[in-house]
Amino acid sequence: MTKLRHVSLIGAPTDVGAGARGASMGPEAMRVAGLAEALRARGVDVVDRGNLVGPTNPWQPPVSGYRHLEEVVAWNRTVHEAVYAELRTGRMPILLGGDHCLGLGSISAVARHCRDMGKKLRVLWLDAHADFNTSELTPSGNIHGMPVACLCGFGPKELIEIGGHVPAISPKWIRQIGIRSVDEGERAFVHQHDLEVFDMRFIDEMGMRHTMELALATLDDNTHLHVSFDVDFLDPVMAPGVGTTVGGGPTYREAHLCMEMISDTGRMASLDLVELNPALDEKNKTALVAVDLIESLFGKSTLMRK
Repeated sequence: MTKLRHVSLIGAPTDVGAGARGASMGPEAMRVAGLAEALRARGVDVVDRGNLVGPTNPWQPPVSGYRHLEEVVAWNRTVHEAVYAELRTGRMPILLGGDHCLGLGSISAVARHCRDMGKKLRVLWLDAHADFNTSELTPSGNIHGMPVACLCGFGPKELIEIGGHVPAISPKWIRQIGIRSVDEGERAFVHQHDLEVFDMRFIDEMGMRHTMELALATLDDNTHLHVSFDVDFLDPVMAPGVGTTVGGGPTYREAHLCMEMISDTGRMASLDLVELNPALDEKNKTALVAVDLIESLFGKSTLMRK
């Protein structure tokens, strides 16, 4: 099975969907941490497309349950077109966020590409949060807590129609891993729509290996695998540079096993890396850990078995 080895880095320097400033500096922190160089060392053809341009963060309170809706829409439309353009040329887009609201633009582009190509889609959502809020459920109005709901058709018209198909994806295509912080109303909504969630208790009880075997089950040659990696998926002990830290996340080795098992499938065809907040980091520690994990996604392993 040949792996996609032509990668395009796309920076989306914005924190309009977040509740803390600083994720807008995430793309540059990943570059400083040597992401492109690390991938090239693994034989990957890397092109850095630079940063997309969008509206600045007005830092205003929510209006009708949504914070910065106009700016979030603008950024996601731009991300959608950029990611879709790379997929059209056969390259693997790596979206460097920015906050996780951008997953809406990215994944709607991947879903559009899959419809074009007659492919199935599997989305791995690596995150401490389910991000399945709506304006009625959210306690904050921050749209980085809503992208999965919007992708599944629950949200404002301007967001759910990005990509030209409503809903952009089915909840059945998503596997959420590492979840450990869910709002009360959101929890009921997740159950109502049967999202497949491997929360931290599941990982504690069953182990990361079994978790990933289930999350990756039934992939075939006609499946596009998209990984949406929110850095707060990781335990804050090793990844403090995020705006929404939640203790009790995967350990360093659990996170690497997760990435290595994704790599073993040979089917990852697009990637989001979001919510890295250098303003809250310690000497770019979190970006360096993220680069280390992405190397595992691209085949780096200490495997000594024959």
